[in-house]
Amino acid sequence: MPWANVNGTSLHYEITGPEWGTPIVFIHPPLLTLETFTYQKEQLSVHFRIITFDIRGHGRSASSKQSLNYGLISQDIIGLLDFLGIEEAFLCGYSTGGTVALEALLTHPHRLVGGIIVSGMSEMSDIYNRIRVWLAMKMANPSRIMNFLIRAITYGNADKMTTYQELKDHALQDVAGNVRSYFEQSLRYNCTSQLPRIEQPILLIYGEKDVDFHPYAQILHTGLPHSSLFFIKDAKHPVPIQSAARMNDLIHLWVESLQEKKHKERWKLDLVIAQKLHPQMYGNVGQYPSDAEHAMHRYE
Repeated sequence: MPWANVNGTSLHYEITGPEWGTPIVFIHPPLLTLETFTYQKEQLSVHFRIITFDIRGHGRSASSKQSLNYGLISQDIIGLLDFLGIEEAFLCGYSTGGTVALEALLTHPHRLVGGIIVSGMSEMSDIYNRIRVWLAMKMANPSRIMNFLIRAITYGNADKMTTYQELKDHALQDVAGNVRSYFEQSLRYNCTSQLPRIEQPILLIYGEKDVDFHPYAQILHTGLPHSSLFFIKDAKHPVPIQSAARMNDLIHLWVESLQEKKHKERWKLDLVIAQKLHPQMYGNVGQYPSDAEHAMHRYE
């Protein structure tokens, strides 16, 4: 289990895949750990260099004396890349981790070549999710209530009992104060007005049944200059675990398609991805319906 001394703290990380592979750094949300991306490590490491890590005060990483904020986590990501000798990478953030990815893309554009936002947001403005985050903050205390919160969130993300056990066992090592400050950032942070500054290509992935986050998908797709938006059929919020294979297919094809960016418009490349994944719905590769330029795609 390797650790990296970064920005005055010790981060637990894992790296898999060939050295020649394109690096992708995965960012987990509050309370969860790098175990969130087990299926990405297993399935994507054939083609990519997959880097996962525990944010400060989560899992096996050291606790943080500083209050966690997205800027600090972004600095830690760049420090981890420096530690590993990696010049450029993609970021993939899940849920609140997606917001961290946006902050990093805004503040370190020279080191990050693109982003993948999974069930993410640039702001949290709806009352329902703000109440949920507020309750999580109140429960993030060193007590049995914190253990209940860990069990509830890890169970909600798991696809089977063995996954739940792995997620829970690692999350039980989390430091309550760091978890609480990470949750708190969701209520304070808003980068929607800055989205046009992000020039890197962005892949947006959401569950079709995660309707509370569909408005956030539209905010990002509208505000980001170069984004591709896909909805996974029948999927809910925990896409990295419960819809892993389809998420990983999208990531693989999307990153691969960026090599053709100079030769085709982005919407045509997105349509080709949709056609490869679901030809019955989108037709054969190379066919371009008249309304395709304005379409968002669904992956079954």
